[in-house]
Amino acid sequence: MDENWQKLLDKLGIASQFSDGANPEKCYHVSDQTLLEMVRNLGFKITKTADSGRLLEKLEKKRWQYALDPIYIVRQNEKSVIAVLPQKYVDVMDLIVWHNLEAIQVQYDVTTLEEKMIGKTNYVQVRINFLSYMEPDYYDVELEIPNKSYHTVLAVTPDSCYIPEVLNTEKFWGWAIQLYSLKSHRNWGIGDFTDLLNLVKLSEKYHADVIGINPLNVLFHDFPENASPYSSISRLFLNPIYIDVEKVYGYASVMVDPYRQTLAVLREADEIDYTGVYRLKMQILRQTFAKLQQKEAQKEYDKFLAFCRRQGEDLDNLAVYQAIYSAQVSQIGGGWKNWPVELRDRASTAIEKFKKQNSEEVLFFKYLQYLAHNQLQEVYAAVKNCHMKIGLYRDLPVGLCKDSFELWADRDLFVENCGAGAPPDAFFPTGQKWCLGAFNPLRLKECAYRPFIKILRSAMSCAGALRIDHVMGLMRLYVIPDDKDEGTYIYYNFDEMLGLVALESYLNKCMVVGESIGNVPDGFIEKIHERGIYSLSVLWAERWNGCGDFKCPADFDEKTFGSVGTHDIAPLKMRWFGYDIETMFELKMINEQEREQMYKAREDERCRLLRALDCAGVWPLDKPRQGDCLFGEGYPQGMMQAVEKYLAQSNSRVYLAQPEDIFGVTLLQNLPGTDRDKHPNWRRKLPLAMEDWESDPDFISAMSCIKR
Repeated sequence: MDENWQKLLDKLGIASQFSDGANPEKCYHVSDQTLLEMVRNLGFKITKTADSGRLLEKLEKKRWQYALDPIYIVRQNEKSVIAVLPQKYVDVMDLIVWHNLEAIQVQYDVTTLEEKMIGKTNYVQVRINFLSYMEPDYYDVELEIPNKSYHTVLAVTPDSCYIPEVLNTEKFWGWAIQLYSLKSHRNWGIGDFTDLLNLVKLSEKYHADVIGINPLNVLFHDFPENASPYSSISRLFLNPIYIDVEKVYGYASVMVDPYRQTLAVLREADEIDYTGVYRLKMQILRQTFAKLQQKEAQKEYDKFLAFCRRQGEDLDNLAVYQAIYSAQVSQIGGGWKNWPVELRDRASTAIEKFKKQNSEEVLFFKYLQYLAHNQLQEVYAAVKNCHMKIGLYRDLPVGLCKDSFELWADRDLFVENCGAGAPPDAFFPTGQKWCLGAFNPLRLKECAYRPFIKILRSAMSCAGALRIDHVMGLMRLYVIPDDKDEGTYIYYNFDEMLGLVALESYLNKCMVVGESIGNVPDGFIEKIHERGIYSLSVLWAERWNGCGDFKCPADFDEKTFGSVGTHDIAPLKMRWFGYDIETMFELKMINEQEREQMYKAREDERCRLLRALDCAGVWPLDKPRQGDCLFGEGYPQGMMQAVEKYLAQSNSRVYLAQPEDIFGVTLLQNLPGTDRDKHPNWRRKLPLAMEDWESDPDFISAMSCIKR
């Protein structure tokens, strides 16, 4: 490869080759055609690799063309910024540091690093070292020279993310649930915030201190069946489908009388009818919205308007986007990129005109966020009242739908014409094409990371812990051009991303867990642990060398949240029988040879798991194991209880129990690589209503194995 071409790729953070996470590992060399497309998608004009020298030279000159970066992310004991100034101003420059709108006294010194003559002016690159103690937080820094002033943000980060003190000495357990899957006798066919509230109360009874939930982000109002919680239209706001309509101000039971039969069908269905549930809720919520605007509701209406003011421009933009989308969807398909040109530009006069002409509809979408926000706040208050040590463990998706509000609002912030995915790994041998919008790392830095900071704050709201989906995305993301199957990795500034995660964790008192299943770079886990980020552990990955014997519970890493699996991995009983393998084969995701190989590997896995459970002595006394059941002839008696106890007593600081494992579910919540036309992803309800859990024998025995 041409030396300048490789240097350019390195400077832009584009991998020309990479290894996947499959077993055995495979190395890929990315074609120049794909690499050129990636360079262009990051915002650079280049037609052939031979042009790389000129672009590289242009980029190397760029740093001398501005005084300060938009933001500097530094640790407390390494506080410095690098500035570029004409040499004659170095000795007369002054710094003013602002914190919470107040100027503060900060001592500093200046070190010259490099000089460069540009035209007739001698410029110097200097390091400004801050000598005074500064609490972890954001600071505004003004660098003043005669007749000019330059601004930057100094983000002073702690060495570690926030970790509850009690986690250093105690082990906790809790739930890993999909909120939509919670079944109850009172909800409207999908789990809602009241179900979550009731789970908090149930958790207090059984001394559970954490509840892990799927992402709660807002999805498409006009296409409820696009139900993946990992493909939202915005990571800043909530999905109104989780609103408990019966708790909304202005609701009256008479409103639902015409729909009683529909409601009964929605409740009894084995799978979630997203369209039916969502549209029924919207019909009732439009009625409560009308009541909110009546004179007798003035006090509640004032609270709503105050909420809108607090949420500011982001809420306003979301509501306008949703209103336009609803108005256009009956005429134009294909999303906002096919709207009239004037409606694609958020700052256009046409947008303002639409907003005025459709003010009531815009206000309704804000109202939905107000209701969802208030009900989540109620859950959070219950968590506090129950003194849960961690509380809600929320989930931040790695990306979002490419037809989303966030891309519409600031398309330049994302990598053009590409979607995030993953190469093959041990769990998903065919790889994954998620088609999710991914931040452009160069543009993100130019924005002082404000969009990333906002989604961290939103996800940490009402939470004691945050799961960062595909946490490797803080370092690199596998990105695939829309018109290709070949992709490659783009790299982010890992230290800066980690620093911001640590700072927001500290400021919000919210610990951080990284979902690190897949293609994990060497040294990555050690790096995130060093910054206080716990990792996610699943039973099937807790094996020596990845495919050897299962680890003893005492050998699990302390800095982990452990569980049997995730929403993407077959529940315990399903995995035992290999139904997930058969599903992939039937859908032609694997061929017959791959199927046989996977069955052989699964047989070995079952044998090793039984041996590990025997060695750990976790089989229940009233259900001792009888036979190996290795060839699909049955499910070992006491299997669920043994696995729950095995993980509950492991060295992981937090154990998350999945209801699917306890209740013997043999269906998968999500099968990566498929859409709903092939597999009912995100639509599985739990087999048992929450009101009946405590009388269920499996639940009772599981609690006896888990509770400490």
